[in-house]
Amino acid sequence: MVIGKSLAKDGKTSVAEIQPFRGLRYNQSLVGDLAALICPPYDIISLQMQQELYHRSEYNFVRIEFARELPQDTAVESKYTRAATTLEKWLEQGVLKADEEPALYLHDHYFTYQGKEHKRRSMVAAVKLEEWDRMVIRPHEGTLARPKSDRVSMLWACQANTSSIMALYEDREQTISSVLSAEEKKETVISIDDAGGEGHRVWAITEPEATGQVCRSLAREPFYIADGHHRYESALTYQRERRACSPSASADEAYNFVMMTLIDFADPGLIVLPPHRLVRGMSRASLEGLAAKLESFFDVEDWSTSKPGVWQQVDDILSGEDGQSRLVIFGLVPERLLVLRLRDRAMASQMMPYFHSELYKGLMVSVVDHIILERVLAVDGEREEAVLGYSYDREDAVNRVLDQEYQLAMLLSPIEAEVVKAVADASDRMPRKSTYFYP
Repeated sequence: MVIGKSLAKDGKTSVAEIQPFRGLRYNQSLVGDLAALICPPYDIISLQMQQELYHRSEYNFVRIEFARELPQDTAVESKYTRAATTLEKWLEQGVLKADEEPALYLHDHYFTYQGKEHKRRSMVAAVKLEEWDRMVIRPHEGTLARPKSDRVSMLWACQANTSSIMALYEDREQTISSVLSAEEKKETVISIDDAGGEGHRVWAITEPEATGQVCRSLAREPFYIADGHHRYESALTYQRERRACSPSASADEAYNFVMMTLIDFADPGLIVLPPHRLVRGMSRASLEGLAAKLESFFDVEDWSTSKPGVWQQVDDILSGEDGQSRLVIFGLVPERLLVLRLRDRAMASQMMPYFHSELYKGLMVSVVDHIILERVLAVDGEREEAVLGYSYDREDAVNRVLDQEYQLAMLLSPIEAEVVKAVADASDRMPRKSTYFYP
């Protein structure tokens, strides 16, 4: 175990603890092609994808990560208990096996985005859970209660982390990257060439000198959660509940740690996409008055969707330097786009909750959520789940409006990773669904 320092809100020194751990891995001699067994984290698995993953292999990990719900489910028999039963069965059968030695796991993830090939490098480690106010682990987005409750139930049933939390760190002196470059010359423990167009290479780093050097360097800096806020908060809740049951338990109990995938802020494969807002369930009257109300806050241009190269122009302005001042709305006027530029940032700032930082108030996603959705369209917490949808792909968002699944698409600019860090450093949180770390 390695200890490092970070400064909490109260000015006291807080510590980070990072450990190698004995990961559970598939026994490839029993299960065959690993590409047929992997699945995404639970929160991006649709019911259709869940069905496809179930049919892909009897050993697909979806049976644990996001098991099916059944009409006859009860508190005694549920998707959580079935996941736990599957996990126990696979361990007994040798389908899953624990590594003999604790390791840090180096993971190279290969994927294609917009026709270009990318590689994102990460490490998977056991990280000691810390309360938010210690500022060792820093969030950047808000969360909802329901998904947290789901993962707490999962932790109680399985007593294992089934999907890792994604977090970012700074490797200022390139110490960690040097160690990883040496480790990649060794033999992999997992190699997958074609998993839905993606590839994976995993190495188990077990040599004490290498793991110690990595852990010492990691412990010097805070970790910024990129994806998995619900999972982290669920792990904190589970830890409190377990401690309440066993107040004298050791600090080294597994429930005091969480599995975390750590990525350098400077990694060239770190791609952040914007979750475009999709809106439905609006009355005709509210939509008819929307354009006039928008002009109170924005300079508005009206573009024809038949204009040559119009969608490339949309992509260009949203990816440009002033993208955080721009918004594009599709669906309000047939075959037209409304291209909006925020006119008065100070006035917009005054209309948001006072406790948020100016950095938060300057983000277009904050303007959309607080001013357009909450104030103008009156989308409150009770209606939000029924009214709002999200898409990380501009073309998909537009098509879902054309297919009349939604009435409006609000197209946003991506938020850079450096902004994620700055918001978290300010002890603030962006609106939910502000970032999507692809893939």
